[in-house]
Amino acid sequence: MNLLFIGDIVGSAGRRFVAEALPDLISEYGIHLTVANAENAAGGFGLTPPVADELFSMGLDVLTSGNHIWDKKEIIEYLDRQPCLLRPANYSPGLPGRGVYTGRARNGSAVAVINLQGRTYMPLTDCPFRKADEILASLDPAIRIRIVDFHAEVTSEKMAMGWYLDGRVSAVIGTHTHVPTADARILPGGTAYQTDAGMTGPYDSVIGMDKDIALRRFLTSTPVRLEAARGKVELHGLVVRIDDQTGKAQEVLRVFRERS
Repeated sequence: MNLLFIGDIVGSAGRRFVAEALPDLISEYGIHLTVANAENAAGGFGLTPPVADELFSMGLDVLTSGNHIWDKKEIIEYLDRQPCLLRPANYSPGLPGRGVYTGRARNGSAVAVINLQGRTYMPLTDCPFRKADEILASLDPAIRIRIVDFHAEVTSEKMAMGWYLDGRVSAVIGTHTHVPTADARILPGGTAYQTDAGMTGPYDSVIGMDKDIALRRFLTSTPVRLEAARGKVELHGLVVRIDDQTGKAQEVLRVFRERS
């Protein structure tokens, strides 16, 4: 089973580039499941139902998210009725939505996609490590392909999750910082790992935001409203080839596309 994971989609520029690049990526790598983090897809902050529908119509199978999923109030009701849109599973019980997707990839393989959020320098949530244990214990053992989007701030927490789940999931892919790391690899137990998949959006920016506005915010320490940047767009992500029988990763490839 070939997985394509696309790093955090930022704003309309990121969405347009996904629509443009996705068909070729699916064809080139023989992709059977497409997953993307979409918590910044609507104007750089949050997600709305029309934007989520737009992303699904492009050919994305599952959308993951993080702390910004709550930024647009209109997404709340949508979370309960769209099983392919995830919010981190370790938020408090009773909140709308779900943190796990189970289904079939295009080649028929049973898959689970799990969304978790870190706790260091992030909003208060339940322990993502214990929540991962709970979710894995509850999954049907026949679902051998298990993908984790770990939405976290610090590299140490992401690396710790990679080692904690090594051999128990097919991939642990970090999101949130919007900066792609150069450490994509397969851990000894057969789990593909990358600390952060990076961002899909405008790179002449400060993590997707207009750089002049971001600089003003840093220089003045005032709450200036950030806006999504324009200009050169890049797509970052990775392809993971996974053994259908064992659920272990066989190959991991970083993916990069750019457009002026």
